[in-house]
Amino acid sequence: WVAVVFPLSYRAKMRLRDAALMVAYTWLHALTFPAAALALSWLGFHQLYASCTLCSRRPDERLRFAVFTGAFHALSFLLSFVVLCCTYCKVLKVARFHCKRIDVITMQTLVLLVDIHPSVRERCLEEQKRRRQRATKKISTFIGTFLVCFAPYVITRLVELSSAVPISSHWGVLSKCLAYSKAASDPFVYSLLRHQYRKSCKEILNRVLHRRSLRSSGLTGDSHSQNILPVSE
Repeated sequence: WVAVVFPLSYRAKMRLRDAALMVAYTWLHALTFPAAALALSWLGFHQLYASCTLCSRRPDERLRFAVFTGAFHALSFLLSFVVLCCTYCKVLKVARFHCKRIDVITMQTLVLLVDIHPSVRERCLEEQKRRRQRATKKISTFIGTFLVCFAPYVITRLVELSSAVPISSHWGVLSKCLAYSKAASDPFVYSLLRHQYRKSCKEILNRVLHRRSLRSSGLTGDSHSQNILPVSE
């Protein structure tokens, strides 16, 4: 967030002490809640999620467990979501500003080039339109994957606190698997949105398919020649 909001004064604002404080808070946040849950005996195998997670089986601790669960998800999911939205909104604002500057230069160039071919002009206008939508698509994908992976599990944990709503065990396991799948899907989601990465993947697939087609054609050619030799003899 600091790098996006203050790109030119990043070195002055983000010092070694500030970075160390952020890393220390991250580790403290990651260790405090599990340590507190372990001290209060709120960790164990949960039948609904088929995994070891937060659970409380004592009715007298229900209120304290609800407060703890709400604070945990507020400082984990909600805080991360707010920081993510604020940062990417700033990124989108900066990207649109740069797109406007590029569009002005492009239009000035098209006006000056009188003898330019109409197809080249149309291609430039299409690229201009595609450039405007590129940042919005990427940012909506990043925020969308975060919500799709984490929101079902968090909402299920909060709904679970009120025993009035029954929750299916299949849904509990699915929401837990979605939360785990975020870390596994991030490398593919962030990489596939880059044009160079997609181009390299297509080239690799084309080479693999081309080799397979050559091998299959070679095998069919050999079998065909073997069938022809006895006939010729």
